[in-house]
Amino acid sequence: MTPGRMVLEDATAKGVSHRRVDFKTKVLTAVVVLTNVLGNFSLSWGMKHLPTTFGNSPLAYIQTILSPWVLLGTTLLVLWLLSRMTLLSWADLSYVLPVTSIGYVLTAVLGKYFFGEQITWQRWLGTFAIMTGMILVGLTTPNTTAASQAGDEA
Repeated sequence: MTPGRMVLEDATAKGVSHRRVDFKTKVLTAVVVLTNVLGNFSLSWGMKHLPTTFGNSPLAYIQTILSPWVLLGTTLLVLWLLSRMTLLSWADLSYVLPVTSIGYVLTAVLGKYFFGEQITWQRWLGTFAIMTGMILVGLTTPNTTAASQAGDEA
């Protein structure tokens, strides 16, 4: 095998590997966003639809935590934390935070349509700015550290 062909095959293998890592990162990003949005939604739904109000009794807090919607929300938010920790170990912080901010947009939409929240034009403008930033950052590579190290080795 010629040295030129080895370099080409090596570059092709690195490209396939990079695409696989990039795909895994995007899937995990979607998991982070969905668990955050659905966890906050479930928690809010559960808290807004409690049959009783909080008292001074610790039993009231325990009953609240164990109510189905609050428990679902808490479970999803624990999964969100674990998946976000994993994502932060795979990708740059400067990528993860802006890209996962689409969750704020989705949460605003859920608040409007499921909770009847009134959202002012200023909030919609801010939501649009978040969405624009998420799109711009989403077009970049998730990990610049690995890209710069690969360039140093060449």
